[in-house]
Amino acid sequence: MNKTVPELANRWLRRNPENLSELERRVLQSTVDRKPVAQDINDNLAGLQGAGDRIADAIARVGGSWTFILSFIAFLILWIGANWWLLGRESFDPYPFIFLNLVLSMIAALQAPVIMMSQNRQAARDRIDAAHDYEVNLKAEIEIMALHEKLDELRHGQILGMRDEIVRLADLVKRIDERLSSQSTS
Repeated sequence: MNKTVPELANRWLRRNPENLSELERRVLQSTVDRKPVAQDINDNLAGLQGAGDRIADAIARVGGSWTFILSFIAFLILWIGANWWLLGRESFDPYPFIFLNLVLSMIAALQAPVIMMSQNRQAARDRIDAAHDYEVNLKAEIEIMALHEKLDELRHGQILGMRDEIVRLADLVKRIDERLSSQSTS
């Protein structure tokens, strides 16, 4: 396939080459060069994460798990039990559990922004994944159109060959018919 990016843009995308996005231009160039566009995005993004990013992801992963929820419920039950029943009047944090509320508020105040940082990073990663998926899908669609075009050319060549064969056979039948006609008249 000796095509250029502008020819492919006009033929398969039905677009003016000047109106192509960088992604579309890259996909068409990879088609011309016969190179794949698929790549492992995880490898590319893994090297870009700093220590703070990894910590935020770990906190979000732990904070959003059933293990954390169930262990925190167990902690609350132990706290309340220890301060209410076991320690009685000498409890560390008596009934309205004001110190426990303070601890819970501080945990929530710290955990929420860290989880939001992780979610923002995941949203950015999802956008990169979506752009890469579009790029791979566009390349696949272009390759399928190229295969259809090749099949159409093959079919057209076969039809022309069959037409030529039919003309040749018709001519042969005509000559045979003429010979038979001339032999029957003699």
